[in-house]
Amino acid sequence: MDTKRLRMTTIASLFVAAAILACSLPSSIRIGPPPQEADTSQPAALPQDASPPAETAAIETPIPPTETPVPTLGVGSIRENPLDGALMVYVPEGPFLMGSEDGKPDESPEREVFLDAFWIYQTEVTNAQFALFVAATAHRTSAEESGVSRVFFDDIRGAYWAAPEGPDSDLAGRENYPVLHVSWFDADTYCVWAGGRLPTEAEWEKAARGTDGRVFPWGNHPGTAEIVNFCDSNCPAKWADAVQNDGYETTAPVGTFPSGASPYGALDMAGNVWEWVADWYDEAYYSFAPLENPIGPESGTFRVFRGGSWMETPAAMRIPARARVLPISHNTNMGFRCVIATEP
Repeated sequence: MDTKRLRMTTIASLFVAAAILACSLPSSIRIGPPPQEADTSQPAALPQDASPPAETAAIETPIPPTETPVPTLGVGSIRENPLDGALMVYVPEGPFLMGSEDGKPDESPEREVFLDAFWIYQTEVTNAQFALFVAATAHRTSAEESGVSRVFFDDIRGAYWAAPEGPDSDLAGRENYPVLHVSWFDADTYCVWAGGRLPTEAEWEKAARGTDGRVFPWGNHPGTAEIVNFCDSNCPAKWADAVQNDGYETTAPVGTFPSGASPYGALDMAGNVWEWVADWYDEAYYSFAPLENPIGPESGTFRVFRGGSWMETPAAMRIPARARVLPISHNTNMGFRCVIATEP
């Protein structure tokens, strides 16, 4: 009996010791059968009332588009005509003083005229640019059609824009000189091809003198050999200025005299070559012309040309001065430049 009680007491003590030992072991050690491995071949079933987790999408912060700044146009703005490579200067809209009370009767009355903004070629159209036009259009000039053109004071057979002194001459080394022997019709056709037109008298005058009523592009005094190409000591005319020397017998490369620029940056508005404008000529036009965007008389016999040339004295290059000639005329001291309207 005592032996049986002793055995039972011993067994109980062992259970108590085992329990104490289990409590004292680290959590990573378990007593009992090994855990069953999870079956990873099938996804775990979700409770019936559970929904699959939503896919987490990357949230991108939208980047606002970059706005292209719109350039502010004003005095000093320049752009290039892609058709002929000509640089153009910007003339803002607004009033300017047109005409003069100190010149010939056809310059009067002096009055304030309002013009819309426009672009005008910085220089006269060059031989290289005119060659592009001829290559693109097969245009034949009035001089070519007539077979003769004026060179200095003589009519020379075979003279035209590509042979400015006659059949034995060419344009070698004169690609950047103003094109010569062009009639009003040639000039007008070129400007239309280039996406523009000839300037009106009013546009030409504003581009040349600005808004302060100056007499010359550079101010109110006649030019010198440093700022304008005129009839100097190299000039074959009897009225040549024997004292001054601008470095050229006749025309000069366009833009040679930057000190003679107009307030808008237009070059050679006085001297080098006379320039065709769009208007018909009427001596009394200023007395009845509109004060906003005048375009000249509806008809006439002569067309206007402006600015003087290498054959004139500096005093004869007054910006308000108007000259007239038959539109079919062409010679060695007449050229042109174009204008292009601004986008509406």
